[in-house]
Amino acid sequence: MTRIERLQARIKEAGDCGIITDEVNRRYFTGMKSSAGMVLVFPEESYLIIDFRYIEKARNVVKDCKVLLQGQGEERYGQINELLEKHGAKTIAIDSQTCTVAELAAFRRQLKGEIPGDGRFGRIIRQLRMVKTPEETEKMIAAQRIAERGLDFMLTYIKEGRTEKEMQLQLDYFMLSHGAEALSFDTIVLSGPNTSLPHGVPSDRKVQRGEFVLMDFGAVVDGYHSDMTRTVCVGEPSDKMRKVYDIVLRAQKAGLEALKAGISGKELDAAARDLIAAEGYGECFGHSLGHGVGMEIHEEPYASPSSGALLPENSVITVEPGIYIEGEFGVRIEDFAIVKADGCENMTLARKELICL
Repeated sequence: MTRIERLQARIKEAGDCGIITDEVNRRYFTGMKSSAGMVLVFPEESYLIIDFRYIEKARNVVKDCKVLLQGQGEERYGQINELLEKHGAKTIAIDSQTCTVAELAAFRRQLKGEIPGDGRFGRIIRQLRMVKTPEETEKMIAAQRIAERGLDFMLTYIKEGRTEKEMQLQLDYFMLSHGAEALSFDTIVLSGPNTSLPHGVPSDRKVQRGEFVLMDFGAVVDGYHSDMTRTVCVGEPSDKMRKVYDIVLRAQKAGLEALKAGISGKELDAAARDLIAAEGYGECFGHSLGHGVGMEIHEEPYASPSSGALLPENSVITVEPGIYIEGEFGVRIEDFAIVKADGCENMTLARKELICL
């Protein structure tokens, strides 16, 4: 079954039909990237309604939906109402996490059907997206290989006196010039005491000898993201820096060893968190252990102290413990892996032992 057929098979769980307006979900189900348009899904048929800017491309690219030219202004609601009547649809499901308040108000004002907005449709979409096909993971692996080549380049570029912004720009340029469609997110490159900021923003600060440089980055290939973090040292680290790095590395490996289908997100999180806490740094690990990756950099499943959901086979999740000591330094090590029945397949090949430049 195609992606849209799998959604059609489940649409009755949420309503007589469903409307998708979110750009990422629209691309996931149609295979075409666009900044506008909507997908209307019925059990027996699906439609992509899209404006003149994209209609030619859609007719050539989209195979699993009937492509319709979107009417001007309010006309598009008339198009939808005609399809609702044609298919006898009385209830219209929306993804309450991605549909805007303005869109919902317009739908309820213009469409001839009940719109519950109870979240069921969105949950179905997220469940379908969470389990990855081999084709999807191949794209993430390709994105990861670009990022890893970027890391190899950075190990030759990082030097005392380079600023965080300079290093960020060089890493971004490398990935974009070596096959990345886009960056997974705003690249993080931090140095010295700034590494204690889990999501710090690169600045004009110059790295000095004996300091950590933390890099969190990823590439996008055909809509699919990679995500990795590595922490290296310029020169020789202190004993405390080596000790903290070793704790984080052991916690990261413990998380990967625990990862398998059927484990809950909080159990996975605890596999790494408990080790860090036992070493006396529990209060210095303030974020969750991991998150899903796919067409978005953060998607289901999640591994956190409150994540009770079980991880399904062939989902993808990061394992990224960290220790952040305010005013001193921070360490984070991140891989991402495919969840398997009896373990995991780590898509990250970059070395994790402490690198001193």
